[in-house]
Amino acid sequence: MPHHDPLAFTVTRPVTRPSTGPVRRSVLRGSLAASAALALPVGTGAPALALGGRPQALWGTQTGEVTAHSALMWVRSDRPARMWVETAPTETFRHGVRRWSGPLLGPGTDFTGTTALHGLPPGRQVHYRVLLADPDDPRRTGAPVYGTFRTSPERRRAGVRFLWSGDLAGQGWGINTELGGYRVFEEMRRLDPDFFLFSGDTVYADGPIGPAVTLPDGRIWRNVTTVEKAKVAETLDEFRGAFRYNLLDENLRSFYAQVPVIAQWDDHEVRNNWYPGQILDDPRYAVKEVDVLAARARQAFGEYFAAPAAPGGAYGAHGGGRTDGRMYRVVRHGPLLDVFVLDMRTHRNANSPGRQSDDPTGILGAAQLAWLKRELARSRAVWKVIAADMPLGILVPDGAVNVEAVAQGDPGAPLGRELQIADLLRFVKHRRITGTVWLTADVHYTSAQHYVPERAAFTDFAPFWEFVSGPIGAGGFPAGRLDATFGPERVFVASAPVANMSPAEHPPYYGEVDIDGDSGELTVRLRREGGTVLFTRVLQPGRVGQ
Repeated sequence: MPHHDPLAFTVTRPVTRPSTGPVRRSVLRGSLAASAALALPVGTGAPALALGGRPQALWGTQTGEVTAHSALMWVRSDRPARMWVETAPTETFRHGVRRWSGPLLGPGTDFTGTTALHGLPPGRQVHYRVLLADPDDPRRTGAPVYGTFRTSPERRRAGVRFLWSGDLAGQGWGINTELGGYRVFEEMRRLDPDFFLFSGDTVYADGPIGPAVTLPDGRIWRNVTTVEKAKVAETLDEFRGAFRYNLLDENLRSFYAQVPVIAQWDDHEVRNNWYPGQILDDPRYAVKEVDVLAARARQAFGEYFAAPAAPGGAYGAHGGGRTDGRMYRVVRHGPLLDVFVLDMRTHRNANSPGRQSDDPTGILGAAQLAWLKRELARSRAVWKVIAADMPLGILVPDGAVNVEAVAQGDPGAPLGRELQIADLLRFVKHRRITGTVWLTADVHYTSAQHYVPERAAFTDFAPFWEFVSGPIGAGGFPAGRLDATFGPERVFVASAPVANMSPAEHPPYYGEVDIDGDSGELTVRLRREGGTVLFTRVLQPGRVGQ
């Protein structure tokens, strides 16, 4: 029998942010506490119509793609409903209230919806509440759910602080309520960042979650389980169930109600190490065409994140926004920061040994590479964070022969996908584009690599840093070896001593980026659950390479 986990919402009060910015107060209030009495039907994705009464937002809220003047608001209803959003400058909602009409939530989007907010004040704390109305009687609304977020500043003195990590609920390590669930999200919430960069593997659609796992020391790890997570995801409903699973955790819901998310995808939203056109040789799958699985995963991703999705699919159909199907994009956060969110999965070529001397497709595809060059050259932000869902210089194998990421193990001149990265690095150098920093996850440990041409086989680039974090809630793994083509030096690493250590044995990692508004200095901190800062690096603005 699946474990039925009631949604126990609590009132949370974030700590004061160590800056001159506004202080956030309670974001989950009495309306959510009232819904705590409702037991969510964990084993099914169908709306809980037996509850009767008015529409309820049992899955919390989420904000995404926040800029100086806009944001996307997300919610899921327990039945058909009309979505409404109200914003105000204070949590009392006594003055300055604006109301936004949202979409009709129904089975076509798994009862999820996203509403685009425009004309917001820059650099301000915005308080919001989401209401769900009976589509046949707008006067019948459920209890509102509350949240808050900060818009991007238009002046650099405000500074920027954000967190990043990836890899959640992987390798069979799911929500363990005996250990407090995904506790790391409560820790991150208390740091009160401007946003969270979710660097791929946001779910493990190919990773079933069983009820219990015996740890090496004899302890039992007990998971919350659902019907959809009992097998690999193949149907649209099963992919939706993979995204719903993580929302069963109250720490994650509280985090989402306060911290905007920039969501990125990688392989496990679909299937381990997938690439376009792949035909699976895996007995767990009745559906063998990866492209079919990927299309369903893209729809579910768009339904459960306030982020881009497939053309004509969830994102465009319920709340506006781009409908060209592109997952890669740039999110601008004032004069200090542009975040270039890459998609190193959708446009890649097939995994191979990576020894070809000509590779125009690479890991980004020609169109995405051209876009990235163009947008980097146009950017006037002090810092250009390149959010890559896979690392550059770390060897990530796919079986005994093929490679999954960029590096292919040959320390010589660029080959395979390395050719495309070499082209990009050369472009950055020759256009004298300053302030590029690479952030990634995927490899299930945390590290800092410094790339310099003096150590490299390919030398036509300016020095740069790559920082790795994660997993945020999956198995920990030993560090992979480096490929010397671009001259990386591993300045710091913290990793598990053996493969697939549970979060109970090897706590999660996440990274923090803090950009000072006065000096423009960018500080990276690699953190571990429990508050420990493992490594710190301060980078100076305006340099071609450092």
